[in-house]
Amino acid sequence: MFRVTAGASGAVLVSVSGAWGAFWGTWSALLPAVLERSGTTPAEFGVVLTAVPLGAMPAMAVVGRIAVGREPRALLLTGFSLASGIVLLGGVTGPAALAPALLVVGATSGALDVCLNSATARAERATGRPLFQAVHAAFPVAVIAAAPLTGLARQADVGVRTVLCVCALLLAGSVLPLLRAAPAERGGHGSAGEPGRRPGPSWRSPWVWGTVLGALGGCVLVVENAVEQWSVLLLEAHRNASAVLASAAPAVYMGALTVSRLVVQRMAPPRTRDLVVLGAVGGCGGIAWAALAPTAWLSLTGFAVCGLAVGPLMPALLGHAGRTDPSGYTVSVVSAVSYGAFLVSPLLVGSLTRWVSLPVALACLSSMAVPLLAAALAARLRPAWGRRRTPTGR
Repeated sequence: MFRVTAGASGAVLVSVSGAWGAFWGTWSALLPAVLERSGTTPAEFGVVLTAVPLGAMPAMAVVGRIAVGREPRALLLTGFSLASGIVLLGGVTGPAALAPALLVVGATSGALDVCLNSATARAERATGRPLFQAVHAAFPVAVIAAAPLTGLARQADVGVRTVLCVCALLLAGSVLPLLRAAPAERGGHGSAGEPGRRPGPSWRSPWVWGTVLGALGGCVLVVENAVEQWSVLLLEAHRNASAVLASAAPAVYMGALTVSRLVVQRMAPPRTRDLVVLGAVGGCGGIAWAALAPTAWLSLTGFAVCGLAVGPLMPALLGHAGRTDPSGYTVSVVSAVSYGAFLVSPLLVGSLTRWVSLPVALACLSSMAVPLLAAALAARLRPAWGRRRTPTGR
């Protein structure tokens, strides 16, 4: 069975999350160069980019179930698989080859996502110490650091392929420590809290409970994705901000997101219900404030408030799923369901802009507070819903 000390386990998981975030931060900064190299129009390129979520969602659903009880080995394999996909991505140019390569990267990245969350939940159960906030804080930190470094590399005429190969090496190196732990697994089915025993959960309960938690997480990720994709355009086109000031919007949001996660990691774990209320009021209020504020600086403040409020919520939902279902399967369901937001969010905002302006469309995302507040109220009225699920034998 996979057993490591709390510090070693946390360090490995944080390292993997950071390397994963570094790739996506690098990829965002490489998009102009990739567009030029592909020889496509921006509209065609946008269609090609949808291959990432289309590959990720089914992979998360399948790998999530397979990884139960095999979390370290699954994380090791998906880490190497994504690194291989990144190398493949660096070698393609035209849209005919780029779309399949992005499909592979999306599938392996989604698989890594669900395996990282499952491994973190298992480490939490084994050590009794919270880890989700720290692991999820590493991703945005790496995104913020990687994007400007990639810009410097482009200015120095470093090629796309070289930059992506560096990302692949970094990711492969981050999962290498798991080679020492993976062989220690016995049979691949044990649970961290129940040595030698297959938990054998009722799959219906994790699917229902995981779908509920995943839908709540999806509300958060709809807002997060909108900030990442539309905030720069909002400030440039509607607030007359300079390119430099406008480009700071995603970094401000990510920075606030990271700070709030690290603060929660250091304090006594708050109730998940309280974080849901905070995300509903502060996060959804913050996106409305950022969208409708009259100046760019006030919009940046709104993005910061939004990031501070929603930052701890997704890791808290995953941690709650890991505590209530010792099998670890609910965590994979939450990961897969919530990821659907990355497909829904751009379609939702894009559709709204056909009838209203972009600021109003982004402000409409504050409606994500409704399901969050409803869930918080339901948890208050029926606290038994959040109790630990008892596995059933087979």
